[in-house]
Amino acid sequence: MEIPIEAIGGKNCKFYFCGRIRPILALIVCLGSAICGFCDESPMVSVPLGFEISGFERSRTWVSQNGVFAFGFLDGFPKGIDDDNDDDDYGFVVGIRYNLGNSQANVPVWTVGGGLRVSENSTFRLSMDGRLVLVENPIGLTVWSSNTSSIGVQRATLMNNGNFVLLDDGDKVLWESYNSPTNTLLPGQSLHFPQSLRAPSTRTISSYYSLKIRRSGELALVWENNVTYWRSHLSSSAVIKEARFSYNGVLGLFDVTDTVVWYRSSMDFEENSQVLRHLRIDSDGNLRIYSWDSVLLVWKVSWQAVENQCDVFGSCGLYSLCRYSSNGPVCDCLYEDSASSGNGSVGMDSGGANCKKMIDLGNCKMNTSMVVLKHADLYGLYPPHDVNVMLSEEACKKYCDNDTTCIAATSKNDGSGLCTIKRTSFISGRRHPSIPATSFLKVCLVPQAAFAVGVSPHGYAQKVPFPSEMFIAHGDDRSKLVGAIALIVLVTVVSVVTVEMSVLWYVYSRRKVKAMTRIPFGKDAQMNPHYSFLIRLSFGEIKELTADFSCQLGPSTFKGVLPNKVNIVVKQLNDIVASEKDFRVAASTLGGTYHRNLVPLKGFCFESEHKVLLYEYLPNGSLDKWLFSTKEEKNERNWQQRLEIAIGVARALAYLHLECQRCIAHGNLKLENVLLDEKLVPRLTDFGVRSLLQNEVASSSESLPERDIFMLGEMLLQIVMQKRDILVDDLQKLIDSAYEVQNVENSEVKEGVERVVRIALWCMQRQPFLRPSIGEVVKVLEGTLSVDRPPSIFAQMVERAQVEIEENT
Repeated sequence: MEIPIEAIGGKNCKFYFCGRIRPILALIVCLGSAICGFCDESPMVSVPLGFEISGFERSRTWVSQNGVFAFGFLDGFPKGIDDDNDDDDYGFVVGIRYNLGNSQANVPVWTVGGGLRVSENSTFRLSMDGRLVLVENPIGLTVWSSNTSSIGVQRATLMNNGNFVLLDDGDKVLWESYNSPTNTLLPGQSLHFPQSLRAPSTRTISSYYSLKIRRSGELALVWENNVTYWRSHLSSSAVIKEARFSYNGVLGLFDVTDTVVWYRSSMDFEENSQVLRHLRIDSDGNLRIYSWDSVLLVWKVSWQAVENQCDVFGSCGLYSLCRYSSNGPVCDCLYEDSASSGNGSVGMDSGGANCKKMIDLGNCKMNTSMVVLKHADLYGLYPPHDVNVMLSEEACKKYCDNDTTCIAATSKNDGSGLCTIKRTSFISGRRHPSIPATSFLKVCLVPQAAFAVGVSPHGYAQKVPFPSEMFIAHGDDRSKLVGAIALIVLVTVVSVVTVEMSVLWYVYSRRKVKAMTRIPFGKDAQMNPHYSFLIRLSFGEIKELTADFSCQLGPSTFKGVLPNKVNIVVKQLNDIVASEKDFRVAASTLGGTYHRNLVPLKGFCFESEHKVLLYEYLPNGSLDKWLFSTKEEKNERNWQQRLEIAIGVARALAYLHLECQRCIAHGNLKLENVLLDEKLVPRLTDFGVRSLLQNEVASSSESLPERDIFMLGEMLLQIVMQKRDILVDDLQKLIDSAYEVQNVENSEVKEGVERVVRIALWCMQRQPFLRPSIGEVVKVLEGTLSVDRPPSIFAQMVERAQVEIEENT
């Protein structure tokens, strides 16, 4: 195997070798350099200005002189970052890993940009102006830079301790990777406020988990910015200078006098300090110290912050319960019917126990019932809509049962009387005999009369038959037996009669429904302005409702009035080619969507030459008219309104992508397709039609949901800048001015503007795998998820403009 080294040198002498050096030659170089002081206390392997490596040369790595660490292009999800992910379609990262000969052991310890993923056609170089840059080719887009130009950088060095440094001619360190940790601390490395370690993730923006050192000096494991599930409890009021991970395997907090005021140590801290160790926050949200076993050639856990993995917030993901067994943490689904692919101890980002979404309680065919979960604590992952009330356990259950917005509730049995009402369906939780709480989960009532709801030994709801003994007499009392038999006969007769009556009623109801579909404006519709039955009309009836299309609202869009005086919008789909069956299925799917930020579909028309959809009419028109006609100045006076509109649009898109039975891509997201009601609540319209009917794809490189994300990014910038056309100069202004695009003094408004612009630019990344998920977009807009500064898209916009010019000419 060849050892790729561009240049080797030491403090007292330097040797430069261009090309690749075979191991025996490298050994000769190292031995020979000892004569002039090369192999001193801090031997180095250095590269000069102009050095670069390419993603096409992933086998080519830059190895530290002691052979322990290597730098280069790594798989996007190497073993140790996301062991559950076998998909390498998400590109590569650039960074430092161990070089221990075992691919399982070669875990990354530092990555460029915190794990920024790039394509194979990328280059990492030490430019001639002294910057480390990561460039996407062939357009030359710089996606990351060390910002070290013109400060005297002459070479880069990978130290034996894993620190990646930039040096001047006098070997002074001008920049080092130790000052920008990602998810790992190496021995001798420190953490200072406001630095943090962020867990690796399959997501595109950031993990939900991080280790933070707070201003007070306290260390804390945090889920997002609002849930702390582990902390270092300081017993003194000392002023903390830093958190430091030592060579002997001790994580300590040091005050300004360099005295340890708090520490945790690995189990083998008394052993040889030369043992390889590192401190890492893993993708499951736990903080661990790892020690290298040179016999078994594996990393072994020698300490972890949270002993019971179930105490890590959200460790099992959505719709799951985490319970701790003798073999470790196990994830169970909240209820039996939601189980899809078995149990497993996996992190939140990979879906926990792979449980299905909770059923929409509004679609229950019968009433709802409450599942009782003893020794269980439930919590909502998103959005945080918990409400605390002081009630007894039984009153807590009854309160949730009677509250139509309540999905679940947890009653504390610790004497506090605290009852927490969960108003989100994104539920998770944990279960353990030591937890002093009882939780209640609202589910659809089981239709069988002879079944009750219970709880399985694993924690999820199951159907439990009533004991047959309740119908059997005990002893020899024949009169009781005869009475029981008579009761059974009576119940049977009543049941048969009830079934027959139900069948007759069902037949009658079906005939009535069919009659209503034939007569769409029957008595009920005329009497009830909120009539929501999806009606089918002929094209002649459409012409009558729109007065022969006399009131045009936009291209192929007209205003109409139903006989019950309800205004509607009629959308003609002249360019749609579909069979009647496919069109009816699509209309039924769209008619079954219910969200505050979606315009309801009221009906449809399908004829060979005419395909029409009917939507609810909203009085305030489209977003573009409001956005560009407002007389308000572009400052904080109407910023909150614009932010709420942006959040509403993102929530609607999240509902279509994530919460429907199948993912519905909008496919035509633009300002004209966002309507405003009388309270300026935004509602998406014209959604999903083409994606459902024609199975379109945006291009060969992206899916329609990914295209939705890109178009949402463009819309967010339009909302921020209140301009329809965002020019290249505008984008450069956003980048150069650190996102200060509004002339405002309010710091909260500035923070909100910066947050929206950052997530918008992430959405508009050229590579779809760099774009965030819609769930992440919503959380960033709401302010519950932090977002890094994205790579510049200036070059991308230039490239797009050039392509458009070429296409037009």
